Amino acid sequence: MIHLTHRLAGAALLAVLAVSAQAEPVTTRIGELTFDVGYPTAETAERLYNEMDYQRATQAYIWALPAVGFHALHLAHLNNFDAPNGAVVLYKDLADKAGMLTPNITTLYAFSFWDLAAQGPLVVEVPAGLTAGGVLDIWQRPMTDMGQTGPDQGQGARYLILPPGAQDMNPEGYIVVQSPTNQVWFGSRGLDPDKAVAEATLRKHRLYAWADREAPAETPFIPVGGRDWASAQPTDLSYWQYLSDLFANEPIEDRDRMMFAMLRPLGLIPGQPFAPDARQSAILTEAAQMGDLMARTIAYDKRFENATVYDGKHWEYANLVELDQEATGYSQLDERGSWFYEAIGNSAGMQGRILGFGQVYLETSKDSTGNWLDGGKTYRMRVEPNPPVRQFWSVTLYDNLSRAPVITDAGSADLSSRKPDLVTNADGSVDVYFGPVKPEGATNFIQTNPGQGWFPYFRFYGPTEAYFDKTWQLNDIEEIR
Repeated sequence: MIHLTHRLAGAALLAVLAVSAQAEPVTTRIGELTFDVGYPTAETAERLYNEMDYQRATQAYIWALPAVGFHALHLAHLNNFDAPNGAVVLYKDLADKAGMLTPNITTLYAFSFWDLAAQGPLVVEVPAGLTAGGVLDIWQRPMTDMGQTGPDQGQGARYLILPPGAQDMNPEGYIVVQSPTNQVWFGSRGLDPDKAVAEATLRKHRLYAWADREAPAETPFIPVGGRDWASAQPTDLSYWQYLSDLFANEPIEDRDRMMFAMLRPLGLIPGQPFAPDARQSAILTEAAQMGDLMARTIAYDKRFENATVYDGKHWEYANLVELDQEATGYSQLDERGSWFYEAIGNSAGMQGRILGFGQVYLETSKDSTGNWLDGGKTYRMRVEPNPPVRQFWSVTLYDNLSRAPVITDAGSADLSSRKPDLVTNADGSVDVYFGPVKPEGATNFIQTNPGQGWFPYFRFYGPTEAYFDKTWQLNDIEEIR
């Protein structure tokens, strides 16, 4: 009986202490929160819901980067280039690509969009020749490569792209693939060293509806022609408008249902009009700003495994995203955020894993001492003799905020082994200089802007064995003044 009394007295004391503790404010990272016998006060509940919605939206920003990047480029086609779905836009030079995320300046690009729900199955006729490309869904997952790294292996073929849930078709003479989304993006690059030949080859592509296959119309080709444009993902409320518009008529995959569930309290529901109230708008705007900063950090200060290429150096693999954006046991949220924050597109050829074909993308944002690259400083990078490429190598500089090519009075933001006046040292190495003013005696020079951060992509086109076994390595960029 005595023991029971002691237990009851102890339980009563604990209850009193718990109530007393619950009545005290709780200190958190968002300030003090007040509870009444364990329940949140009205003010606390409002603050917690706002914080909950904000945290969810910042992560949704990173998750949605590839889809919003897809839509931003599509809008440029429609609004800046007057290019309807099915028309192919040609990007020829620096001026044409100035609004694009980390483009290569050396080769020509050809892009087009298509809506399988509105326009029906898509036929893409790929010509024989030196091209590399493919078709991607709205998450920028490739359905198939085309050209050198595709099933046609550069010999040309007809591809048939079917919409989600379409009845199986296997018509003779077509390579058939099914898209998981209604909207798709076709992209290809001309790889012939003669730009006139490269453009002529790209112009032999034909895009048309399966229903028109008996008498397809000519495919329109629209050069950018130096028009001003930009396709970087927004950092304000329009980011969420893009996402809503994109999913007005798209199937939702199982992997994405949880993310859309977290956006519902913020007024973003697929297939429904996006009309956020003042509270929702404020949270989404702030989350877009923070999401952009988080994505920038993920891209330039990577923390996932195997990002560094060479021991003791600062070069990193730019593209660590698998074609299906899945890794063993998890979806590649940060890897995907890193790549699609600063780039557009993906394909088997862009994975950098095919001996003698495709491309490798290495990047760095730091010099040899680990300091950030600064447009007000002068640097040198030595490319050792016999770079491991079957086709060519190039180095291109990008603004670290816009992720578009660095634009200066000098014009060119890149240099490649195809450059006619490239100067080579006696041993076959190449010294490349970067800085606001060309150093005395420097020949291979790319200008930068003071007060502006920048980062390079070094591309290997047709990587050979010495790249893969690392018997040839890229040197760090060294500050010289």
